[in-house]
Amino acid sequence: MKINIFLLLMSVLMISCDQESDKKVTAPEDYNEYLAVKESRTTSPYFELWNSKITKDSLELPSFAAVAGQYNTFFESTGDIAYLKKAEQSLLKAVEIANIDKDKYYRSLSRNYISQHRFKEARIYADSAAMLGKDLTVNQHLLFDVHMELGNYKKADSLQKLFADPYDFNYMIRAAKWNDFEGDLDRTIMFMEKARDKAEESKNRSLLLWVYSNLGDYYGHAGRIEDSYYHYLKTLKIDPSNSYAKKGIAWIVFSHENNKTEALRIIDSILESHTTPDLYLLKAEIAEHSDDNELYEASLSKYKNLTQKPAYGEMYNAYNLKVYLGEKGKEIDALDLARKEVANRETPETYQLLALAHLKNGNKKEALKIVKDKVEGKTYEPEAQLALANIYKANNLTSEAKKIKKELLEARFELGPVTYKEVMDL
Repeated sequence: MKINIFLLLMSVLMISCDQESDKKVTAPEDYNEYLAVKESRTTSPYFELWNSKITKDSLELPSFAAVAGQYNTFFESTGDIAYLKKAEQSLLKAVEIANIDKDKYYRSLSRNYISQHRFKEARIYADSAAMLGKDLTVNQHLLFDVHMELGNYKKADSLQKLFADPYDFNYMIRAAKWNDFEGDLDRTIMFMEKARDKAEESKNRSLLLWVYSNLGDYYGHAGRIEDSYYHYLKTLKIDPSNSYAKKGIAWIVFSHENNKTEALRIIDSILESHTTPDLYLLKAEIAEHSDDNELYEASLSKYKNLTQKPAYGEMYNAYNLKVYLGEKGKEIDALDLARKEVANRETPETYQLLALAHLKNGNKKEALKIVKDKVEGKTYEPEAQLALANIYKANNLTSEAKKIKKELLEARFELGPVTYKEVMDL
Protein backbone atom coordinates (compact mmCIF):
# COMPACT_ATOMS: atom_id res chain seq x y z
CA MET A 1 0.00 0.00 0.00
CA LYS A 2 2.91 2.35 0.75
CA ILE A 3 4.25 1.72 -2.76
CA ASN A 4 0.90 2.63 -4.31
CA ILE A 5 0.69 5.88 -2.33
CA PHE A 6 4.25 6.72 -3.34
CA LEU A 7 3.50 6.08 -7.01
CA LEU A 8 0.33 8.16 -6.77
CA LEU A 9 2.24 11.07 -5.22
CA MET A 10 4.94 10.80 -7.87
CA SER A 11 2.40 10.81 -10.69
CA VAL A 12 0.70 13.91 -9.25
CA LEU A 13 4.10 15.61 -8.94
CA MET A 14 5.00 14.75 -12.54
CA ILE A 15 1.68 16.08 -13.84
CA SER A 16 2.15 19.26 -11.78
CA CYS A 17 5.67 19.79 -13.14
CA ASP A 18 4.49 19.21 -16.71
CA GLN A 19 1.69 21.71 -16.29
CA GLU A 20 4.13 24.24 -14.85
CA SER A 21 6.48 23.85 -17.83
CA ASP A 22 3.65 24.35 -20.34
CA LYS A 23 1.67 27.05 -18.56
CA LYS A 24 0.59 30.10 -20.52
CA VAL A 25 2.80 33.11 -19.92
CA THR A 26 1.69 35.54 -22.61
CA ALA A 27 -1.43 37.69 -22.82
CA PRO A 28 -2.44 39.63 -25.96
CA GLU A 29 -3.43 42.62 -23.85
CA ASP A 30 0.25 42.92 -22.85
CA TYR A 31 1.44 43.51 -26.40
CA ASN A 32 -1.54 44.39 -28.61
CA GLU A 33 -0.75 48.10 -28.44
CA TYR A 34 2.71 47.37 -29.86
CA LEU A 35 1.30 45.30 -32.73
CA ALA A 36 -0.75 48.33 -33.71
CA VAL A 37 2.46 50.32 -34.27
CA LYS A 38 3.08 50.02 -37.99
CA GLU A 39 5.29 53.02 -38.69
CA SER A 40 8.72 52.44 -40.19
CA ARG A 41 11.38 55.11 -40.07
CA THR A 42 12.64 55.87 -43.58
CA THR A 43 13.59 59.50 -43.08
CA SER A 44 14.21 62.12 -40.41
CA PRO A 45 15.03 65.85 -40.25
CA TYR A 46 18.59 64.84 -39.28
CA PHE A 47 18.89 62.62 -42.36
CA GLU A 48 17.41 65.27 -44.67
CA LEU A 49 19.82 67.88 -43.35
CA TRP A 50 22.97 65.85 -43.94
CA ASN A 51 21.78 64.16 -47.12
CA SER A 52 21.12 67.59 -48.68
CA LYS A 53 24.82 68.41 -48.28
CA ILE A 54 25.90 65.47 -50.46
CA THR A 55 26.41 66.24 -54.14
CA LYS A 56 27.81 64.09 -56.94
CA ASP A 57 31.41 65.13 -56.23
CA SER A 58 30.90 65.85 -52.55
CA LEU A 59 33.77 65.72 -50.08
CA GLU A 60 31.52 66.44 -47.07
CA LEU A 61 32.93 63.78 -44.72
CA PRO A 62 30.53 64.46 -41.79
CA SER A 63 27.60 64.12 -44.20
CA PHE A 64 28.59 60.64 -45.35
CA ALA A 65 29.11 59.45 -41.77
CA ALA A 66 25.80 60.90 -40.55
CA VAL A 67 23.84 59.58 -43.52
CA ALA A 68 25.35 56.09 -43.08
CA GLY A 69 24.19 56.05 -39.46
CA GLN A 70 20.68 57.03 -40.51
CA TYR A 71 20.60 54.35 -43.21
CA ASN A 72 21.48 51.77 -40.53
CA THR A 73 18.54 53.02 -38.45
CA PHE A 74 16.20 52.74 -41.44
CA PHE A 75 17.44 49.19 -42.11
CA GLU A 76 16.72 48.17 -38.52
CA SER A 77 13.28 49.76 -38.73
CA THR A 78 12.14 48.36 -42.09
CA GLY A 79 14.31 45.30 -42.67
CA ASP A 80 14.90 46.61 -46.20
CA ILE A 81 18.36 45.44 -47.29
CA ALA A 82 18.67 48.43 -49.63
CA TYR A 83 19.30 50.69 -46.63
CA LEU A 84 22.17 48.54 -45.37
CA LYS A 85 23.73 48.66 -48.84
CA LYS A 86 23.31 52.45 -48.95
CA ALA A 87 25.04 52.68 -45.58
CA GLU A 88 27.90 50.63 -47.03
CA GLN A 89 28.26 52.98 -50.00
CA SER A 90 28.29 56.05 -47.74
CA LEU A 91 30.95 54.50 -45.51
CA LEU A 92 33.12 53.49 -48.46
CA LYS A 93 33.05 57.11 -49.59
CA ALA A 94 33.89 58.27 -46.06
CA VAL A 95 36.87 55.90 -45.92
CA GLU A 96 38.02 57.17 -49.31
CA ILE A 97 38.08 60.85 -48.38
CA ALA A 98 38.90 60.76 -44.65
CA ASN A 99 42.25 62.17 -43.57
CA ILE A 100 41.48 62.26 -39.86
CA ASP A 101 39.58 59.77 -37.69
CA LYS A 102 39.83 57.21 -40.48
CA ASP A 103 39.80 54.42 -37.91
CA LYS A 104 36.20 55.31 -36.98
CA TYR A 105 35.03 54.83 -40.56
CA TYR A 106 36.99 51.58 -40.87
CA ARG A 107 35.20 50.26 -37.78
CA SER A 108 31.78 51.38 -39.01
CA LEU A 109 32.39 49.69 -42.37
CA SER A 110 33.57 46.54 -40.61
CA ARG A 111 30.35 46.40 -38.58
CA ASN A 112 28.33 46.94 -41.75
CA TYR A 113 30.04 43.92 -43.30
CA ILE A 114 29.36 41.85 -40.18
CA SER A 115 25.66 42.64 -40.67
CA GLN A 116 25.98 41.50 -44.29
CA HIS A 117 27.79 38.29 -43.22
CA ARG A 118 30.83 39.40 -45.19
CA PHE A 119 33.08 38.43 -42.33
CA LYS A 120 36.42 38.26 -44.12
CA GLU A 121 35.94 41.79 -45.44
CA ALA A 122 34.89 42.85 -41.95
CA ARG A 123 38.22 41.55 -40.66
CA ILE A 124 40.16 43.54 -43.26
CA TYR A 125 38.62 46.81 -42.11
CA ALA A 126 38.86 45.89 -38.42
CA ASP A 127 42.57 45.19 -38.92
CA SER A 128 42.93 48.47 -40.82
CA ALA A 129 41.42 50.36 -37.89
CA ALA A 130 43.71 48.59 -35.42
CA MET A 131 46.81 49.37 -37.49
CA LEU A 132 46.19 53.10 -37.07
CA GLY A 133 46.89 52.64 -33.36
CA LYS A 134 44.02 54.71 -31.95
CA ASP A 135 41.27 53.64 -29.52
CA LEU A 136 42.99 50.35 -28.66
CA THR A 137 40.18 48.86 -26.55
CA VAL A 138 37.46 49.76 -29.06
CA ASN A 139 39.46 48.02 -31.79
CA GLN A 140 39.94 44.96 -29.58
CA HIS A 141 36.17 44.75 -29.03
CA LEU A 142 35.56 44.79 -32.78
CA LEU A 143 38.30 42.28 -33.53
CA PHE A 144 36.87 39.94 -30.87
CA ASP A 145 33.47 40.12 -32.58
CA VAL A 146 34.95 39.45 -36.01
CA HIS A 147 37.09 36.52 -34.88
CA MET A 148 34.13 34.93 -33.07
CA GLU A 149 32.14 35.11 -36.31
CA LEU A 150 35.01 33.61 -38.30
CA GLY A 151 35.50 30.76 -35.83
CA ASN A 152 38.96 31.96 -34.73
CA TYR A 153 38.20 31.21 -31.11
CA LYS A 154 41.76 31.13 -29.76
CA LYS A 155 42.39 34.58 -31.19
CA ALA A 156 39.08 35.84 -29.81
CA ASP A 157 39.94 34.48 -26.36
CA SER A 158 43.35 36.15 -26.37
CA LEU A 159 41.72 39.46 -27.31
CA GLN A 160 39.11 39.09 -24.58
CA LYS A 161 41.85 38.75 -21.98
CA LEU A 162 43.39 42.02 -23.16
CA PHE A 163 40.26 44.10 -22.55
CA ALA A 164 38.88 42.20 -19.54
CA ASP A 165 37.25 44.66 -17.14
CA PRO A 166 34.50 43.33 -14.84
CA TYR A 167 32.93 46.81 -14.61
CA ASP A 168 32.77 47.55 -18.35
CA PHE A 169 29.55 46.95 -20.31
CA ASN A 170 31.41 46.07 -23.51
CA TYR A 171 33.45 43.45 -21.68
CA MET A 172 30.36 41.99 -19.98
CA ILE A 173 28.44 41.36 -23.21
CA ARG A 174 31.48 39.76 -24.85
CA ALA A 175 32.18 37.62 -21.80
CA ALA A 176 28.55 36.50 -22.10
CA LYS A 177 29.09 35.59 -25.76
CA TRP A 178 32.25 33.68 -24.90
CA ASN A 179 30.55 31.67 -22.16
CA ASP A 180 27.63 30.94 -24.49
CA PHE A 181 30.13 29.54 -26.99
CA GLU A 182 31.60 27.38 -24.22
CA GLY A 183 28.15 26.09 -23.30
CA ASP A 184 27.99 27.71 -19.86
CA LEU A 185 24.52 29.25 -19.99
CA ASP A 186 24.44 30.15 -16.29
CA ARG A 187 27.58 32.29 -16.60
CA THR A 188 26.30 33.72 -19.87
CA ILE A 189 23.15 34.94 -18.16
CA MET A 190 25.13 36.18 -15.15
CA PHE A 191 27.23 38.44 -17.39
CA MET A 192 24.16 39.58 -19.33
CA GLU A 193 22.36 40.50 -16.11
CA LYS A 194 25.39 42.51 -15.02
CA ALA A 195 25.31 44.25 -18.40
CA ARG A 196 21.60 44.92 -17.95
CA ASP A 197 22.22 46.53 -14.57
CA LYS A 198 24.96 48.67 -16.10
CA ALA A 199 22.68 49.75 -18.97
CA GLU A 200 19.90 50.62 -16.53
CA GLU A 201 22.31 52.78 -14.54
CA SER A 202 23.31 54.65 -17.68
CA LYS A 203 19.73 54.94 -19.01
CA ASN A 204 21.22 54.58 -22.48
CA ARG A 205 18.33 53.72 -24.82
CA SER A 206 20.32 51.75 -27.40
CA LEU A 207 22.13 49.71 -24.73
CA LEU A 208 18.85 48.94 -22.96
CA LEU A 209 17.21 47.80 -26.19
CA TRP A 210 20.14 45.55 -27.01
CA VAL A 211 20.50 43.98 -23.59
CA TYR A 212 16.77 43.47 -22.91
CA SER A 213 16.14 41.78 -26.27
CA ASN A 214 19.21 39.56 -26.01
CA LEU A 215 18.40 38.60 -22.43
CA GLY A 216 14.98 37.59 -23.75
CA ASP A 217 16.78 35.11 -26.01
CA TYR A 218 19.10 33.75 -23.34
CA TYR A 219 16.32 33.29 -20.80
CA GLY A 220 14.42 31.34 -23.44
CA HIS A 221 17.43 29.06 -23.99
CA ALA A 222 17.51 28.46 -20.23
CA GLY A 223 13.81 27.57 -20.13
CA ARG A 224 12.99 30.73 -18.15
CA ILE A 225 10.06 31.59 -20.41
CA GLU A 226 8.39 34.15 -18.14
CA ASP A 227 11.66 36.06 -17.78
CA SER A 228 12.14 35.89 -21.53
CA TYR A 229 8.66 37.27 -22.19
CA TYR A 230 9.10 40.01 -19.58
CA HIS A 231 12.30 41.26 -21.22
CA TYR A 232 10.76 41.30 -24.68
CA LEU A 233 7.97 43.46 -23.23
CA LYS A 234 10.56 45.73 -21.63
CA THR A 235 12.15 46.10 -25.06
CA LEU A 236 8.81 47.06 -26.61
CA LYS A 237 8.10 49.57 -23.89
CA ILE A 238 11.19 51.48 -25.03
CA ASP A 239 10.73 50.82 -28.76
CA PRO A 240 7.12 49.86 -29.62
CA SER A 241 8.10 49.00 -33.20
CA ASN A 242 10.91 46.61 -32.25
CA SER A 243 10.44 43.65 -34.60
CA TYR A 244 13.03 41.49 -32.83
CA ALA A 245 11.11 41.52 -29.55
CA LYS A 246 7.80 40.90 -31.32
CA LYS A 247 9.31 37.91 -33.10
CA GLY A 248 10.57 36.65 -29.72
CA ILE A 249 7.04 36.83 -28.31
CA ALA A 250 5.68 35.07 -31.41
CA TRP A 251 8.15 32.24 -30.78
CA ILE A 252 7.00 31.90 -27.15
CA VAL A 253 3.37 31.78 -28.28
CA PHE A 254 4.20 29.14 -30.92
CA SER A 255 6.84 26.96 -29.27
CA HIS A 256 5.81 27.15 -25.61
CA GLU A 257 2.05 27.68 -25.80
CA ASN A 258 1.37 25.94 -29.14
CA ASN A 259 -0.92 28.79 -30.22
CA LYS A 260 -0.24 28.81 -33.94
CA THR A 261 -3.01 31.26 -34.83
CA GLU A 262 -1.80 33.92 -32.40
CA ALA A 263 1.82 33.43 -33.44
CA LEU A 264 0.85 34.03 -37.07
CA ARG A 265 -1.13 37.12 -36.08
CA ILE A 266 1.96 38.59 -34.42
CA ILE A 267 4.20 37.79 -37.38
CA ASP A 268 1.73 39.24 -39.88
CA SER A 269 1.58 42.44 -37.84
CA ILE A 270 5.39 42.70 -38.02
CA LEU A 271 5.38 42.15 -41.78
CA GLU A 272 3.13 45.15 -42.30
CA SER A 273 6.07 47.45 -41.62
CA HIS A 274 9.18 45.26 -41.38
CA THR A 275 9.99 42.70 -44.05
CA THR A 276 12.82 40.19 -43.68
CA PRO A 277 13.10 36.70 -45.22
CA ASP A 278 13.39 34.90 -41.88
CA LEU A 279 9.86 35.99 -40.91
CA TYR A 280 8.45 34.11 -43.89
CA LEU A 281 10.54 31.09 -42.97
CA LEU A 282 9.03 31.20 -39.48
CA LYS A 283 5.56 31.38 -41.03
CA ALA A 284 6.42 28.31 -43.10
CA GLU A 285 7.54 26.46 -39.96
CA ILE A 286 4.27 27.27 -38.17
CA ALA A 287 2.31 26.22 -41.27
CA GLU A 288 4.20 22.92 -41.38
CA HIS A 289 3.30 22.24 -37.77
CA SER A 290 -0.33 23.11 -38.59
CA ASP A 291 -0.39 20.83 -41.67
CA ASP A 292 -1.37 23.92 -43.68
CA ASN A 293 0.32 23.08 -46.97
CA GLU A 294 -1.04 26.11 -48.81
CA LEU A 295 0.38 28.56 -46.26
CA TYR A 296 3.62 26.58 -46.10
CA GLU A 297 4.18 26.79 -49.86
CA ALA A 298 3.17 30.46 -50.04
CA SER A 299 5.48 31.45 -47.16
CA LEU A 300 8.40 29.44 -48.52
CA SER A 301 7.89 30.99 -51.95
CA LYS A 302 8.00 34.51 -50.48
CA TYR A 303 11.15 33.60 -48.56
CA LYS A 304 12.85 32.35 -51.72
CA ASN A 305 11.79 35.37 -53.76
CA LEU A 306 13.23 37.75 -51.18
CA THR A 307 16.54 35.93 -50.72
CA GLN A 308 17.12 35.84 -54.48
CA LYS A 309 17.78 39.59 -54.38
CA PRO A 310 21.50 40.06 -55.11
CA ALA A 311 21.74 42.61 -52.29
CA TYR A 312 21.37 39.86 -49.69
CA GLY A 313 24.61 38.24 -50.82
CA GLU A 314 25.72 35.69 -48.22
CA MET A 315 23.35 36.75 -45.45
CA TYR A 316 20.93 33.83 -45.78
CA ASN A 317 23.29 31.03 -46.81
CA ALA A 318 22.66 29.01 -43.65
CA TYR A 319 18.88 29.43 -43.93
CA ASN A 320 18.95 28.52 -47.63
CA LEU A 321 21.00 25.45 -46.81
CA LYS A 322 18.41 24.25 -44.31
CA VAL A 323 15.70 24.75 -46.94
CA TYR A 324 17.70 22.73 -49.49
CA LEU A 325 18.25 19.94 -46.97
CA GLY A 326 14.47 19.55 -46.70
CA GLU A 327 13.81 19.46 -50.44
CA LYS A 328 14.18 16.65 -52.96
CA GLY A 329 16.45 17.32 -55.90
CA LYS A 330 18.51 19.91 -54.01
CA GLU A 331 21.21 17.55 -52.75
CA ILE A 332 24.03 18.94 -54.91
CA ASP A 333 22.92 22.53 -54.34
CA ALA A 334 23.02 21.91 -50.59
CA LEU A 335 26.55 20.51 -50.77
CA ASP A 336 27.82 23.38 -52.95
CA LEU A 337 26.31 26.00 -50.66
CA ALA A 338 27.63 24.24 -47.54
CA ARG A 339 31.16 24.28 -48.95
CA LYS A 340 30.77 27.96 -49.78
CA GLU A 341 29.58 28.77 -46.25
CA VAL A 342 32.50 26.89 -44.67
CA ALA A 343 34.84 28.88 -46.91
CA ASN A 344 33.23 32.07 -45.59
CA ARG A 345 33.69 31.08 -41.96
CA GLU A 346 34.91 27.85 -40.39
CA THR A 347 32.71 27.36 -37.35
CA PRO A 348 31.23 24.20 -35.82
CA GLU A 349 27.82 25.40 -37.02
CA THR A 350 28.88 25.69 -40.67
CA TYR A 351 30.69 22.35 -40.50
CA GLN A 352 27.59 20.60 -39.14
CA LEU A 353 25.66 21.93 -42.14
CA LEU A 354 28.38 20.61 -44.45
CA ALA A 355 28.16 17.23 -42.72
CA LEU A 356 24.37 17.17 -43.13
CA ALA A 357 24.76 18.04 -46.82
CA HIS A 358 27.12 15.08 -47.23
CA LEU A 359 24.63 12.86 -45.41
CA LYS A 360 21.89 14.12 -47.75
CA ASN A 361 24.10 13.05 -50.68
CA GLY A 362 24.62 9.58 -49.23
CA ASN A 363 28.16 10.27 -47.97
CA LYS A 364 27.53 9.11 -44.42
CA LYS A 365 31.17 8.21 -43.69
CA GLU A 366 32.37 11.63 -44.82
CA ALA A 367 29.62 13.24 -42.73
CA LEU A 368 30.82 11.30 -39.68
CA LYS A 369 34.44 12.29 -40.27
CA ILE A 370 33.49 15.98 -40.44
CA VAL A 371 31.48 15.99 -37.23
CA LYS A 372 34.13 14.00 -35.39
CA ASP A 373 36.82 16.49 -36.43
CA LYS A 374 34.95 19.79 -36.46
CA VAL A 375 31.74 19.61 -34.43
CA GLU A 376 31.87 17.08 -31.60
CA GLY A 377 32.72 18.83 -28.32
CA LYS A 378 33.08 22.19 -30.07
CA THR A 379 29.53 23.55 -29.92
CA TYR A 380 26.53 23.10 -27.66
CA GLU A 381 23.89 24.51 -30.00
CA PRO A 382 20.85 22.17 -30.07
CA GLU A 383 20.64 22.15 -33.88
CA ALA A 384 24.27 21.10 -34.14
CA GLN A 385 23.68 18.38 -31.54
CA LEU A 386 20.70 17.14 -33.56
CA ALA A 387 22.91 16.98 -36.65
CA LEU A 388 25.41 14.92 -34.65
CA ALA A 389 22.68 12.54 -33.51
CA ASN A 390 21.32 12.04 -37.03
CA ILE A 391 24.79 11.36 -38.43
CA TYR A 392 25.60 8.95 -35.58
CA LYS A 393 22.31 7.15 -36.21
CA ALA A 394 23.05 6.87 -39.95
CA ASN A 395 26.41 5.30 -39.08
CA ASN A 396 24.82 2.81 -36.63
CA LEU A 397 26.32 4.55 -33.59
CA THR A 398 23.07 4.06 -31.74
CA SER A 399 24.25 4.57 -28.17
CA GLU A 400 25.92 7.90 -29.05
CA ALA A 401 22.75 9.07 -30.80
CA LYS A 402 20.61 8.10 -27.80
CA LYS A 403 22.82 10.09 -25.41
CA ILE A 404 22.34 13.21 -27.48
CA LYS A 405 18.62 12.56 -27.82
CA LYS A 406 18.30 12.48 -24.03
CA GLU A 407 19.96 15.91 -23.77
CA LEU A 408 17.90 17.36 -26.63
CA LEU A 409 14.64 16.39 -24.94
CA GLU A 410 15.29 19.37 -22.64
CA ALA A 411 15.59 21.79 -25.59
CA ARG A 412 11.99 21.60 -26.77
CA PHE A 413 11.33 25.34 -26.52
CA GLU A 414 14.52 26.37 -28.28
CA LEU A 415 14.10 23.84 -31.09
CA GLY A 416 10.39 24.39 -31.62
CA PRO A 417 7.74 21.72 -32.24
CA VAL A 418 8.74 20.89 -35.84
CA THR A 419 12.40 20.23 -35.05
CA TYR A 420 11.52 18.64 -31.71
CA LYS A 421 9.56 16.00 -33.63
CA GLU A 422 12.84 15.08 -35.33
CA VAL A 423 14.35 14.57 -31.89
CA MET A 424 11.50 12.28 -30.89
CA ASP A 425 11.99 10.28 -34.10
CA LEU A 426 15.68 9.63 -33.44
